[in-house]
Amino acid sequence: MSLSLFDQFATPVMLGFPLIIIAMIVPSFFLLPHSRRWLCNLMILIQTYVLANSTKQIFTPINEGGHKWALILMTLITYLLSLNLLGLLPYTFTPTTQLSMNMAFAVPLWLATVILGLRNQLSASLAHFLPIGTPALLIPIMILIESISLIIRPLALGVRLTANLTAGHLLIQLVSMAALALIVTSLATTALITSLLYLLTLLEVAVAMIQAYVFVLLISLYLQENT
Repeated sequence: MSLSLFDQFATPVMLGFPLIIIAMIVPSFFLLPHSRRWLCNLMILIQTYVLANSTKQIFTPINEGGHKWALILMTLITYLLSLNLLGLLPYTFTPTTQLSMNMAFAVPLWLATVILGLRNQLSASLAHFLPIGTPALLIPIMILIESISLIIRPLALGVRLTANLTAGHLLIQLVSMAALALIVTSLATTALITSLLYLLTLLEVAVAMIQAYVFVLLISLYLQENT
């Protein structure tokens, strides 16, 4: 039975039960609970330090009204990071390679920032559709272009995350298949390709971390425009 390269991105099902649900629940078990003790273990200290600095870096440019989103966005970045990294382990599934799931994250958060802007600063939000000094003949075209650019934002968020993770997984699989095919003919070439595979795995780990950060960072930029 020949399998397609894209079969690894199909949602696995066992006994009629979609395993993507289990894959989405598992990351919550890897988060360390907050401790009330003065001295915590090293892992809790590292987790607290990273979350505190990430929160400070993301929410410093945002007005005080947008700081209420800190819990939501920090939970999201932790969840996406866990899903992306756990998906690199053997015999696992990466839910964030599914565009439907990424859009389920992107659309509600983007829509919430738009509604927040329309409620708190209606004039400033509508002013984004028409830059100052636009000629009268270009007004309909500019409004159309700005409307499309606004609507396409959640699609860009979801596609960016999906495409980057899918491309990385495909590249790792292609290189590993080449190493298996050449192991009989040339051990030196196989060793070279295997070393390249380790480098690609490290690169994919970096991509998984960066994409989770970029996803939340872009949402914070949309929030900054509307607060």
